[in-house]
Amino acid sequence: MGKYVDLTPANFESVTSNGISLVDFWAPWCGPCRMIAPVIEELAQEFEGKANICKVNTDEEQDLAVKHGIRSIPTIIFMKDGEVVDTMIGASSKQALADKINSLL
Repeated sequence: MGKYVDLTPANFESVTSNGISLVDFWAPWCGPCRMIAPVIEELAQEFEGKANICKVNTDEEQDLAVKHGIRSIPTIIFMKDGEVVDTMIGASSKQALADKINSLL
């Protein structure tokens, strides 16, 4: 069963530098973030072995949020081999997120 990866400054580069990564910037107090949390978990299972599905708790990892210019949450960035290739701000549908990952694979 696939599980998303919690990213910190210590593992961010190593996890996202290879292949496709979806990175969900979220916070525990954010309603829309909680709404899409189950979707992120489902994507982690569906894309296991194909894409890195990751989360960054912006309350705990403010430096990462600042580094990536996150101004509102949820913000989801899509990365390919360490480079940001797309960004979605706000709660997105599972289909929209899956379509974006598939378009990068």
